[in-house]
Amino acid sequence: MNINLCLLNKKNFYLILLILIFANPYSLKAQKFTPNSEFGIMSGASYYLGDLNSNHFKHSKLFAGIALRKNIDRRFVYKAEILLGNLYGDDRENKNSVIAQDRSLHFKSQIQELSGQIEFNFLPYETGNSLFSWTPFVFTGVSLFRFNPKAESKYGEWVNLQELGTEGQGSPAFPDRKKYSLIQFSIPMGVGFKLGINKSFNIILQYGARKTFTDYIDDVSMTYPGSAVLFPEGGNLAVEMSDPTGTHLIGQERGNSENNDWYSFFGITLSFKLPKATQGCDY
Repeated sequence: MNINLCLLNKKNFYLILLILIFANPYSLKAQKFTPNSEFGIMSGASYYLGDLNSNHFKHSKLFAGIALRKNIDRRFVYKAEILLGNLYGDDRENKNSVIAQDRSLHFKSQIQELSGQIEFNFLPYETGNSLFSWTPFVFTGVSLFRFNPKAESKYGEWVNLQELGTEGQGSPAFPDRKKYSLIQFSIPMGVGFKLGINKSFNIILQYGARKTFTDYIDDVSMTYPGSAVLFPEGGNLAVEMSDPTGTHLIGQERGNSENNDWYSFFGITLSFKLPKATQGCDY
């Protein structure tokens, strides 16, 4: 009789334990996840790394953008971004480099980017859930971007460099040098931190670098083509934009073609959870 009571007590104990677990609102809150979407507004700074700049965060310029996130679960997120920023580099500001001072090239370019990305949260994260209110994360994906390097002439006019063929692109003297496309692909990759503020609002800090497949974001890559090649095609303006100091001979190194250019964004996103779409009418 005592044995049966013990068995009964054990059964009751496990039954009560299960009821408490599933009746606990925090337990239910932790287990249940509903996929949702967010809309974010982004701002921060952008910069580039290439022949005219080798220092991170130097020549940083303002950028802005929007992001749409689809939270699949507490770990994985699909994200689409549209970014608008500016890139800049200037040899003349690099006082510590004799090579840069001798070359004296500079550029600026607006950059527009459309990307699709995947985020992975290191910790479970859910907007509006106090149990999962923060996490570091990483991301990667693919992006399509447009750029258009410009430089200022001695008359104060900013001119498009790609159409001038400053390294002999498109000229008969260099048949292997084609004019580069102003639309390119890149691979975004980076890290960030998410913090839930309330049931529908997050603050997200992130840094992302873009690996590109072009060396011409700054219009600098190979060797000097010489004024004899440039003048028939672009006149004095092409000659000036190719070699502002006028001290270089054909074939001398103008840039390093072995390394492609990079560009980066870092900043803050204010992200808002979108309300669920209702189906039909409520009566």
